[in-house]
Amino acid sequence: MNDLVLAEDRGAVRIVTLNRPERKNAIDLPLRYALADVLEAADADARVRAIVLTGAGGSFCSGGDISTMQRAPRHETTARAHAAQRVVRAIWSTPKPVVAAVEGPAYGAGAALALACDRIVAASDATFATTFTAVGLAGDMGIFASLPARVGAPRARQMLMLGTRTSGEDALPIGLVDSVVEPGAALDAALADAERLAAGPPLALGVIKQMLSGEPRHPLAVLDLEVRNQTQLWDTDDFAEGVAAFAEKRRPQFGGITT
Repeated sequence: MNDLVLAEDRGAVRIVTLNRPERKNAIDLPLRYALADVLEAADADARVRAIVLTGAGGSFCSGGDISTMQRAPRHETTARAHAAQRVVRAIWSTPKPVVAAVEGPAYGAGAALALACDRIVAASDATFATTFTAVGLAGDMGIFASLPARVGAPRARQMLMLGTRTSGEDALPIGLVDSVVEPGAALDAALADAERLAAGPPLALGVIKQMLSGEPRHPLAVLDLEVRNQTQLWDTDDFAEGVAAFAEKRRPQFGGITT
């Protein structure tokens, strides 16, 4: 396995770690490819029920590696852009919950990477910064969907235009993150959340993730999709197990199998 990205299983949770601590896990092209490979492998592995994404050395990700960037025509940079989008597509397309554990900086592409996840657990002294304009860029890796979805379009506009820096502690009240913990505790807290998600009904969690992703839908279209998904879930082992566990006053053991 490429040592730029580490993968470790804790039961049904796969921990995916960006591993360029000497560069605060800045994303260069090899790291983009390696991260996409690892995320896609986690999606394909039936033993994995949830994913935790974090960074080595006390940093989540300091953004794109500017030392590897230089002016180039569009036909030369398109592959690089697509490589970044492949990472986000892997996070958004898997039905498995992905939890970000953020310590230290989450700048530029690092902020976008965290925002692509289903849940963000941040240390109180972590720093989120949408710093793309510092190098004359606007942003990528899905940030134009994920940031306004969390904080609203007006705030997202100001954050992106001004390159605003926000601490983990300040990020919680505006919805930028979902949980704030003491410095150094983000990974353990994210693991606890991921273990809880991994014990949940995977088919239902996948439906929730799919229904809340993508373009806004007309309310009547949402009703049709809810009927389709709910009736499919009604005919699964998970639903039967959930009903039986409720009647027997025990914790359900979900497996994600359709009957």
